[in-house]
Amino acid sequence: MVQHSFSVGQSVELVPGRLDGNIPRGAYTVQRLLPNDGADREYRVRNVRDGHERVVRESQLRSGPNQLFG
Repeated sequence: MVQHSFSVGQSVELVPGRLDGNIPRGAYTVQRLLPNDGADREYRVRNVRDGHERVVRESQLRSGPNQLFG
């Protein structure tokens, strides 16, 4: 089983692909690691600006700054 690359509380940058619709890119905080048997792990993340939560794939995420946003 492949491990998640990001951890709860970590700041990440969401970089949606062109087929991902209107998902706002930018700074998010990992809220929860989701179980997934596929190669592309999933996370519940919260947008730093508006607080909206969404489920995203690991391939949509990049490491963010090492600071917590509140």
